[in-house]
Amino acid sequence: MYDLLVVGAGPYGLSIASHAAGAGLRLRVLGRPMASWRDHMPRGMYLKSEPWASNLSDPDNRWRLDTYCAGQGVKARHGQPIPLEMFASYGQWFARNAVPEVDERTVTRVTPVAGGFEAVTEDGETVRARTVALAVGVLPFVEIPGALRGLGPDLVSHSSHHGDLDRFRGRDVTVIGGGQAALETAALLAEQGTRVRVLARAEQLNWNNVPPPLERPWWRSARAPHSGLGCGWRNWFYSERPGVYHRLPEPTRARIAATALGPAGAWWVRDRVEPAVEVLLGQEVASARELTVAGGGVRLDTVTRSGERRSLETEHVIAATGFRATCDRLGLLDPRLGAGLRALADGSPAVGRHFESSHPGLFLAGLVTASGFGPAMRFVHGATFTAETLVRGVRRRLRAGAPTGRATVPGQGRREGVRSAG
Repeated sequence: MYDLLVVGAGPYGLSIASHAAGAGLRLRVLGRPMASWRDHMPRGMYLKSEPWASNLSDPDNRWRLDTYCAGQGVKARHGQPIPLEMFASYGQWFARNAVPEVDERTVTRVTPVAGGFEAVTEDGETVRARTVALAVGVLPFVEIPGALRGLGPDLVSHSSHHGDLDRFRGRDVTVIGGGQAALETAALLAEQGTRVRVLARAEQLNWNNVPPPLERPWWRSARAPHSGLGCGWRNWFYSERPGVYHRLPEPTRARIAATALGPAGAWWVRDRVEPAVEVLLGQEVASARELTVAGGGVRLDTVTRSGERRSLETEHVIAATGFRATCDRLGLLDPRLGAGLRALADGSPAVGRHFESSHPGLFLAGLVTASGFGPAMRFVHGATFTAETLVRGVRRRLRAGAPTGRATVPGQGRREGVRSAG
């Protein structure tokens, strides 16, 4: 039986595996390295975060993005976005050098058993481990507006469903959303000859500013320090102090998680959108139906905040509407295990200070922990804190054994007859 099974091989899973290996844990890693970055983001996209804020994490800080880029003859510079293809290749390089061998099979089920957990792979093999770290990324949590869910994939898709956009050349596409995924997808579509528009609920689009230089007068840095999530003290707190964030009252954390770092486009995509993409603001899709006329397509009925109703016809809708990380979408968990997880008000699983869920020995990482540890968990930058903290928690759990009760998470205490997760 392994000490730790890591399910998922994206930035969080690989970082956790590297730290677990460094701690001497008997380890198994299952998942295709950087799969979502390689298969679910179109060619031509760029990493929104700064290169220095996009490192995967290893105990010795050896396998950084700038080191990889230098080996490719490219200098990773502040204020210059890195192509996603290069970042995905960096993650594969990290996996080869900083992590024990990765088993690229997919895990289809995780079940609690005596002394730990049993995972079943896509081809039926079972793997047993005393603890499990789920680092499943964002794909299980795809969110498509309710009005669009009744239409088939030939008419409606999510922005994460596309490894390329070639199928839309010469067609008419409507992109729903006002964030980076929507705006960059629209820019790429326009640049390949697609007739494209963006439809957003917001009254105006938000654009991130060009970042100031890393080296600045001290007084400018004091007023708005750099952080992995952008400039400013609030972003610095989210980025650099997720452990302190975790101690905030649950309602405060929920409010911040729902509102902080809202939809915005990177400064470098603005000039590609504004001259080339029609933008329809202040409108929400109220209903959608398939067109039965020759050529087909979708009729979207929208409503403005003032109640005005409008409609448009398009051949395909791409919903760049983000992700909703809730317990019920952790479909690979055995129903008995998933149903037993304590959920926060937004439906996401509660986690303790070492990322342990309410089921002892089951640890969670990435987007699914954003309500517990803040907005940094939505970005690669959060992988360092997560890997270091989670592996400490795994070691504590291994020393404590696998109790039959439930781990302590915010909102539960000893008075409920539970045992602390440490």
